[in-house]
Order: sequence, then C-alpha cells, then structure tokens
Amino acid sequence: MMEPGLIQAGDIPFPLYRSEEHACPYLEGLKAAELVVLAPRMSPESYQGLMDRGFRRSGSYFYRPNCGACQRCVPIRLAVAGFSPSKSQRRVERRNADLRVEVGPPVLDDERLKVYELYQRQQHKTATSLTREHYRQFFCESPINTVEMSYWLGSALLGVGILDVCPDALSSVYFYFHPAYARRSLGVYSGLREIAECRRRGLGYWYLGYYVAGCRKMEYKTRFRPFELLEGGRVWRAAGLAQGTQAGPRGC
Repeated sequence: MMEPGLIQAGDIPFPLYRSEEHACPYLEGLKAAELVVLAPRMSPESYQGLMDRGFRRSGSYFYRPNCGACQRCVPIRLAVAGFSPSKSQRRVERRNADLRVEVGPPVLDDERLKVYELYQRQQHKTATSLTREHYRQFFCESPINTVEMSYWLGSALLGVGILDVCPDALSSVYFYFHPAYARRSLGVYSGLREIAECRRRGLGYWYLGYYVAGCRKMEYKTRFRPFELLEGGRVWRAAGLAQGTQAGPRGC
C-alpha cells in the first residue's frame, strides 16, 4: 500500500495509506481503492471522528473508499430519536417475537462458525471452508470496543450481529444469519434491535455503513427513516423522508 500522509482522529494523527486498485465489491465492472488507517488500538472518540469523515472498520483496519471519479459509496446513519418502524417493519417484529437476543462480547465457537459458513455459502456463494482464525481476526479481535448481539430460538442460534460502540453511536459492522430462517427477515429484525439497543444505551445514532446507489443489497438501509447521508465526506444531511413516502435518498 502507498502512504499518502497522515489523518487526524481526535488528538492523534494516524498514518494514512492508499490500497491498490481491485474489483469493486458493490458494482460489477468497476474498480475500487481505499484510504486505509492501521491502528492496533483506537479510542471510541477517535473512531467516531473517523466515521464522521467517511471511514468504516473492517477487522483490524479502518478504510474509506477512494475511487477517483466514482463517489457512489456514501456513509449513512440514523438519528434514533426520530425513528418509527414502518408497517412492514412492525410485521417483522411480530414475526420474531419468539426470539431471545443476547448482548455481550464477541464469541468464537463451533455453532457461530457453522452458521457463518452456511451464510457465506448461501448469500455470497463462498465455496471454501472458513477457518476459526479468519473468524477470530475479523470479528473477535477489534482495536476498539466491540459487542455481539446474538439471536436465539430456544437453543438454536439464528443470527449474529457485530457492533462497534462509540460515545454517541452504535456502528453496525456485520450481520449474518442461518439461511434456513431467511423468511423471518432477520436482517431487518437485527436492525430494529440494534436501534433499540442504541436507545437503551442512550446513544443518539446508528451507523449503517455505506449506501451505494445502484447496489441492490444496499437498498434496505434507506428503509430505516429518516436517515442522514454524509455530504462530501464532511457534513451529515437529512436525506430520508418520513415513513410512508415514496421518495428515495436525496442526491443519489
């Protein structure tokens, strides 16, 4: 990776690198690159500052798309105080009222690894077996404060969400679920429970990562309204209208 300089996160300057170009994971036929911060540890305050400049965490590094003319990866967040679930989201809540949700530190065990591998094979067509070391590095070893929300039907694990905890936000890192329970809409349900967890902790925002115009698998993010988009990597602007409207995100 090339080193273009430093970036300030709170009171600390971190080395900033640029990755090599690679295939875009969101839009077929396009190339992508990232600005990357490597940090063995980072304070929650510094990370929230980086998120407010467009960065996200993946494993042990922090990144922001840096793809030249393409600017379609736009950070998205929800101000939880203004959120009210839609009719379809309330139906998902009722459908999953029999689930138990547990919150704690990330855990690595055979059950989680099995569900994660099933999810990768079904959702992302990953054919190779995934190792315990991959899972540990990606989910359990975090440079900041990270928690797990696990979803249970009796003794059966249905899904796992990984979230980073910041001073005024929860940031959704990853969610996976058992494909046999896809009809429960567990991705939507996990979002509703993560919003509820923000409220329980007295946090103002839920960060969802990037909204990518033209990428179908990212469209669900705009169904949690009213959402905000980060304009120019600097300023959060209200973009999602109230529940029940038909308009999409402004400027996308």
